[in-house]
Amino acid sequence: MVRQMMRVVVLAALCCAPLVAVQNTQDVFRSESDLVVLHVNVFNGRSDAVPELPQNAFSVFEDEQPQEITFFSGADVPVAVGLVLDNSSSMIARQGMLIAGGAAFARSSHENDELFTIHFNEHIQFGLPGGMLFTDRGTLLHAALSRYRPGGRTALYDAVIAGLNRLESASNQKRVLVVLSDGEDNASANSEDAMLERARASNTMVYTVSNANRHGDPGGGDAGLLRRLARVTGGMAYFPDSDQEVVEDLDRIAGNIRRGYLIGYVPSNAVHDGTYRRVKVLVRAPGKKDLRVQSRDGYRAHHHADAR
Repeated sequence: MVRQMMRVVVLAALCCAPLVAVQNTQDVFRSESDLVVLHVNVFNGRSDAVPELPQNAFSVFEDEQPQEITFFSGADVPVAVGLVLDNSSSMIARQGMLIAGGAAFARSSHENDELFTIHFNEHIQFGLPGGMLFTDRGTLLHAALSRYRPGGRTALYDAVIAGLNRLESASNQKRVLVVLSDGEDNASANSEDAMLERARASNTMVYTVSNANRHGDPGGGDAGLLRRLARVTGGMAYFPDSDQEVVEDLDRIAGNIRRGYLIGYVPSNAVHDGTYRRVKVLVRAPGKKDLRVQSRDGYRAHHHADAR
């Protein structure tokens, strides 16, 4: 009897596939196999995304054992993106950075993207009006950026978890959380470990953008936390020095999340024992040097009883 539900683990940096391909992958997800899906980005030595690589350029290893790639795609599809904006007192001097960065991302949105904002101090507030979960309108997202005045304490961990939870409701399979914050937290009900575990278990890639601890910045912040959050999801941490660099970094993020690869495989280790499986993706392409893979480092092989 075909199982009614299966555990799909979505890993690594977001990539792109045509809409029809996403519909096809959803058919694959309903199969009897436990398919692991990897979202992978490839960069050259200039940190530019490298598109149009063939399937045979990629190798996948789980716990150092080679895996057979059973699904591959690499084109453009809509994405679901949440902008998580630190609105606490520690970021008052950086409000220009938040507004400029968010506006840059809003301008780069595509048709059929699912977008939302979260503004947080010690409270978590969603920016879209009327209880709207998502919008595909860059103008509406832009209007949400300045709805709340800065002030108060900082509940970063709670805000990230709220963003990850909201993305679970998205229709688009490719999901990104962009966190603009200095990395401080002094008001969350959740711990850093709880946030990182939730991020690790998610099918979302997290990018962090901050000028925390750069060039003697007196505002402080926790750059290490922002790097850890990005790393466990296969994302990247950016530390711009100016509002203009924030705009450039957000433009770069918006482009890179659509220039990647979707790779699927059925693990050779079929045991559902709750252990964490380490995953590595390697890429080799003739004539292309200094290629770097951006990818989540693993997933947890949950017991079938845990699957939803």
